[in-house]
Amino acid sequence: MADAIAYSGLSKTYGRGRDALTAVRETTLSVPWGQVIGLLGPNGAGKTTIIKMTAGLITPTSGTVRIGGSDIRRDRAEAVRLIGAVLEGSRNVYWPMSAWENLLYFGRLKGLRGAEVRPRARRLLTELGLWERRHQVVGGFSRGMQQKVAVAAALITDPRILLLDEPTLGLDVEAARTVRDWIARLARDEGKTIVLTTHQLQVAQELSDRIAVIREGEIIADLPTAELLARHAENRFEVRLDAPLDGLRASIPEGARVSEDGAETRIVLPDADTGALYEFLDRLKESGAPLTAVARAQPSLEEIFIRLVHDEPAGGRVA
Repeated sequence: MADAIAYSGLSKTYGRGRDALTAVRETTLSVPWGQVIGLLGPNGAGKTTIIKMTAGLITPTSGTVRIGGSDIRRDRAEAVRLIGAVLEGSRNVYWPMSAWENLLYFGRLKGLRGAEVRPRARRLLTELGLWERRHQVVGGFSRGMQQKVAVAAALITDPRILLLDEPTLGLDVEAARTVRDWIARLARDEGKTIVLTTHQLQVAQELSDRIAVIREGEIIADLPTAELLARHAENRFEVRLDAPLDGLRASIPEGARVSEDGAETRIVLPDADTGALYEFLDRLKESGAPLTAVARAQPSLEEIFIRLVHDEPAGGRVA
């Protein structure tokens, strides 16, 4: 069976000649059914352009996008039936219409009958805390509320493929957690295929089966999330304390890397010398420091992302 999404030689250039701007360089990438892929990159890297080409909103300069085997340009009607999209800035909803009207419109547009779309719209708006304001115009909502309507509009037809471009942008903590829980449930329980862009890298690490990193329009890394993290694991020990360093600084071994986040302190020792580790732990025990964890050092996805985007030489691809 054809992959859920397949890019072949996909590129996009705006303008011509000396003023040409290449937003996406030739990209070949496949996303199988049921996979959540995190598409990560700095601002201007080409993420949103890829999302819009996938949804058929932008015409590629070269290459093809296939959705479930259907070419998005030649078989657009067939391809878009499979897709629900949340575009950056809530651009997949109509602001002069109410939340309720938006959901009914997008549901009917994609072939749902009124008897099908109304209960779905009610459930989505209720879960997002918008039911009491369903008849208010979306343009009068806060940015976070507009984003909630955009998420509901993407889900109204229960699509097999979701394109989520910064889906938690502008949401408060509770609503963002609701959206994250939805994404996890849709992937885990319903086997949805999801392309996710986000600057919240902890969210990407938590939700994505696979990570693709794009820089200056080019994919520079594409690996299963666990493998990407494992490749960047360090041959060092990491010690975590549930306390600030304060008077413990003199006990830190030379060459250790220290970071503090509120009351928690993370200390990455300079190497994997077990003798040095035990000596350090003895000093911590004598001081009464509240030890919470000792493990092999594992950089976060955020740290790996920074290395890839800023430190890795151009022209290569981690895959």
